[in-house]
Amino acid sequence: MIGFGPRVRIDDPKSFQKLKTVLERRVVEAIDLSRVPAMAEGALREQVKALATHVCASESVGLPDELREPMVREILDEIYGYGPLAGLMNDPSVSDILVNGPDDVSVERDGVLEETDVRFADEAHLLQLIERLVRRAGRRINERSPVVEARLPDGSLLNAIIMPLAFRGPMLSLRPSGAKSLRLEDLLRRGTLAPEMAEFLTAAVGGRLSLLISGGAGAGKTTLLGSLARLIPERERIVTIEETAELNLERSGVVSLETRPAGANSGNGATSRVPVTLREILRSGLRMQPDRLIIGEARGSEVVDLLHAMSTGHAGSMITVNAIGTRDALERIELMTVGTGFQPLLTGLQHQIAAAFQILVHVNRLPTGERKVVRIAELCGYFDGSYVLEDIFVYRAAGTDDAGHALGTFYATGYEPVCVPQLASLGHAFDGELFAPRELSAAGPTRVPVHN
Repeated sequence: MIGFGPRVRIDDPKSFQKLKTVLERRVVEAIDLSRVPAMAEGALREQVKALATHVCASESVGLPDELREPMVREILDEIYGYGPLAGLMNDPSVSDILVNGPDDVSVERDGVLEETDVRFADEAHLLQLIERLVRRAGRRINERSPVVEARLPDGSLLNAIIMPLAFRGPMLSLRPSGAKSLRLEDLLRRGTLAPEMAEFLTAAVGGRLSLLISGGAGAGKTTLLGSLARLIPERERIVTIEETAELNLERSGVVSLETRPAGANSGNGATSRVPVTLREILRSGLRMQPDRLIIGEARGSEVVDLLHAMSTGHAGSMITVNAIGTRDALERIELMTVGTGFQPLLTGLQHQIAAAFQILVHVNRLPTGERKVVRIAELCGYFDGSYVLEDIFVYRAAGTDDAGHALGTFYATGYEPVCVPQLASLGHAFDGELFAPRELSAAGPTRVPVHN
């Protein structure tokens, strides 16, 4: 007996997972390890499946008939896949999976977090999955290296934290590779921004204005960045630079570069590789003759080279930065140059920053989980010790309704950007009413042309 009694009905996820860990061990112990190196992957999987089916059918297990097939499937997922998270990873509506412990698994759908009934047997079970996934990414996670951010072989993104940093137990977040890459039209349907805002941003991208996108962690900066980058004409060559490659622009002419962090290894834990920083790959990217640079998130000394590049022929580039507002984003860019050896007069640096970016976009994640573009502003220069920012569009929150959805309104401020004549000369003319001061609707037909 395994300890659950014959023909016991397992009707709660946690008990199911506990039995699965026991059965998985029995299957692994039954594999003839001496034959494994010579077996093809497909043949090995078939043997494991046959063993799992035999174990689950054993009378000593007492597993009801209706649970045998799901149990076999989950045992295979446990050995080869994502364990209890396999079903969520295969759900195309799930954009993120957040595991805050063995009994707390949530997913994000359409920008909103939802609890699930997925459970792990215990913390050891969750840690086992984390360690297996991290090894699959060619990395290691332990007390000396308790944080790992990596891209898995199938393209999914992983972030894991364990003891001693996660003192309440291991935590895991996954972004499935099959998650839909959102376009600007999708953000419009979700109410992330108003059609007029989308029209202006589309023209700004087509007119090669440089964009700085700011927001807090999880606010949707990368999602907005990707949706705008997809509007870049196909004829232009793009270099994307990220710590962990996440952008999928679904087009030709894109060179995707990512860093190599300290502690990365070949997968067997024996070989340590020298880290490659954002600044180093940015410098390499600049040698690839890009028309535009897309920086997943500016975090440090790479901004020095970025500012220089954007001032010398890479107009229309886009970056994101963690910040609580547009002005804070500019000040964070300043701070990132500290200690890099780049030490111009402070006012000279500020003027260079003001010349590098034309449009600033700030995105927030509201308490309801919904994302909103809360500010689109034009950076008009640096005068009298301050950046000159002019709001073009804003969002004003007004609480929540009875269903828990955000209440709020988008507005056009009435300010007509200085860049309008420049955009018009490039074929991006606007309706005269686009900037008229008024309340905007987040719904309705979109006017988002695709530039090729």
